[in-house]
Amino acid sequence: MMSKSAEEKRENILNEKRRWEETTVKKVTDRFPERRETFETLSGVPLERVYTPADVTLDCLDDLGFPGEYPFTRGVQPTMYRGRFWTMRQYAGYATAEESNARYKYLLDQGQTGLSVAFDLPTQIGYDADAPLAEGEVGKVGVSISSLDDMRTLFDGIPLGQVSTSMTINAPAPVLLAMYVAVGKEQGVAVSKLRGTVQNDILKEYVARGTYIFPPRPSMRLVTDLFRYCAAEAPRWNTISISGYHIREAGSTAVQEVAFTLANGIAYVQAALDAGLDVDTFAPRLSFFFNAHNDFLEEIAKFRAARRLWARLMRERFGAQSPRSWCMRFHTQTAGSTLTAQQPENNVIRVTLQALAAVLGGTQSLHTNSRDEALWLPTEDSVRIALRTQQIIAHESGATNTVDPLAGSYAIEHLTDEVERRALEYIAHIDALGGALAAIEQGYVQQEIADAAYRYQKAVESQAQIVVGVNEFQVDESGVDMERLVVDPALEERQRAQLAALRRRRDGERASAMLARIEAAARAAARASDGALMPLFVAAVEADCTLGEICGVLREVWGEYRPQSTI
Repeated sequence: MMSKSAEEKRENILNEKRRWEETTVKKVTDRFPERRETFETLSGVPLERVYTPADVTLDCLDDLGFPGEYPFTRGVQPTMYRGRFWTMRQYAGYATAEESNARYKYLLDQGQTGLSVAFDLPTQIGYDADAPLAEGEVGKVGVSISSLDDMRTLFDGIPLGQVSTSMTINAPAPVLLAMYVAVGKEQGVAVSKLRGTVQNDILKEYVARGTYIFPPRPSMRLVTDLFRYCAAEAPRWNTISISGYHIREAGSTAVQEVAFTLANGIAYVQAALDAGLDVDTFAPRLSFFFNAHNDFLEEIAKFRAARRLWARLMRERFGAQSPRSWCMRFHTQTAGSTLTAQQPENNVIRVTLQALAAVLGGTQSLHTNSRDEALWLPTEDSVRIALRTQQIIAHESGATNTVDPLAGSYAIEHLTDEVERRALEYIAHIDALGGALAAIEQGYVQQEIADAAYRYQKAVESQAQIVVGVNEFQVDESGVDMERLVVDPALEERQRAQLAALRRRRDGERASAMLARIEAAARAAARASDGALMPLFVAAVEADCTLGEICGVLREVWGEYRPQSTI
């Protein structure tokens, strides 16, 4: 007897599915209707009642492959967590460098395996703690870093040759990296041995986060300058963390998160190529940063789709030859925007599901949010619970004992294909607009995110989307009492005093000379001629020039970005 063809098998499955729906399913739904007429993911992808092989056009070798091999759908390492777990980071930093240093040591003692630095708003937009615009914001949402002295204190007693450090800093990223390099040199660690990531993703600041300083084009020049420096001097440093996290926090869907993040990645790769860099020289050190949101299955599919799509873009669009250039390595953070001030204990469950999605999706690094972050800066107890969440998934869940365990699930593979397809449609449209930078300048990306956020908010307000404890299952919380972390308002004055003392004791002529050299190089960079800035930033911070002074010089040369209205 001849075996049935693939098409005959598919048609047989579809016929059987129709029979099942018309008989077995209908008997139940006539008596007990389903909760709603249609089901869909948070991205609006329609969901079938059940998936079968007929719903998936999957080529096991071309679309999945094996872990550690193109197209990396199943992970960037062949053994994944059977070899070693993801890096467990807790994004931390508040008040002064001394207090943040104590928190880092506490987290390392609790089993954290990498550091992740949160900077306060003045630092993020290039102002010293004593700047008029910094008043009232010093140390509030991150650590205040104005000088090499601060960075030295931040990592006091922490051997930089033994830890991996991630720094969430963008517009002034090269200056903060310069400080980190200087501290490493003081500790006797060669620059080539430093490991970590600097976010350095300015494009998403214009669309989602807002901590930009300079206009887009000189900002892109800083990005590629850092690429060039690290390729030559710090080959183990990830030069950028192309961030979808903040795009998602601003209200995008999972599909938009993938599309807009990868469109930004395309822009950075093209900018580096235009600056004369070889793709296989810088591409292996590109990294990504994604959000782990609530829609469990869609999130797992999102990570797999993003990895496969990036591999195909790097190989087919940019002609990268090295498999390391095709690999999408990414850090994940659970979704801060999903945390609620109401019934904050529920956030522990939300974070657990989000973290498990990130692990099943194959992340290389993970931060789990604390239960009280919708209320205030997290306490040590809350941070410890968040870290324990990762450790329990790693050591007790069994989810780490096989690579990509949900591969072959009809639903997961269908969603993976659908996220990739829809993201590619967005990328094609952005290409037609002239690329990510042009799409941002035209307000397209901002408007798409705003529209998605509006749709979600309407769903919550109409209770089409239930948020437990917020629009359903509420309780009286008048008696809720949780420990609160309070930042001492006196720290701002202490930071000002320390900066004044620094300026009095430093070699003023040397500092002024370094700032003059940076100004000349910035003007050369503005003329698209030779004006490498990173080595000058390292020399400047070693001469005790402050963050605000360096960024002030660049402001004078390049100006500041003023967003255009998209209304």
